[in-house]
Amino acid sequence: MLNIDINTIKEVGEFGSREWSKACAEFGVKILESADFPPDLVWAFSEIYSSPPERLLTDDYQQSGYFFMVNKGKISGGTEITADCTDLPGFHVKMRWGYICNQSRTLYGFEGQKQRSEEEKILKQDMENYLGYSPDLGGIASSYWPQPIIDALSHGVEEGAGLHNIAAKSQMVSPEFAGMPVTEMGVPDFKKMSEEQKSKFIKLCDI
Repeated sequence: MLNIDINTIKEVGEFGSREWSKACAEFGVKILESADFPPDLVWAFSEIYSSPPERLLTDDYQQSGYFFMVNKGKISGGTEITADCTDLPGFHVKMRWGYICNQSRTLYGFEGQKQRSEEEKILKQDMENYLGYSPDLGGIASSYWPQPIIDALSHGVEEGAGLHNIAAKSQMVSPEFAGMPVTEMGVPDFKKMSEEQKSKFIKLCDI
């Protein structure tokens, strides 16, 4: 398994930026390459962040996100997410950038992941209560995690390593969240927002 000193990870870009996405994909590939998988393993990971700020996109980077995958011994990754990846079994998600950006900088282990998920459910429910309807914030298209993949991507997570924490340490602060009330896990706290902040956050989520 790949052993990475989390303290050596430097911030490379904002959540969903080309620089950050490229770095995450490269780390994902390195982790998969370091693991000992069955020769017939087929699995893919992709995350697409919809409605990101325009500053994060360029003429040749129009879709925010990244992928990595293993297909019968062949490992690849990058920022050009195609059907070659998303058609494979694995973990594929597409969510609004504003909904998951800030909390993605928080370091955590397995329990922290559960807490973040619960706090995101509360955020969505609070938004629904405020709006009067359930907002489309995206979701997980599929979630298939073979044990060898879990072992590889979560290796050292309780000590601060693992794919999520590497990505979190690589992420710069995004200005949209300055002064915004957030939970312990960095999830925007809708109940504590002012009316102006609620309006801005809803717009940030492209609702």
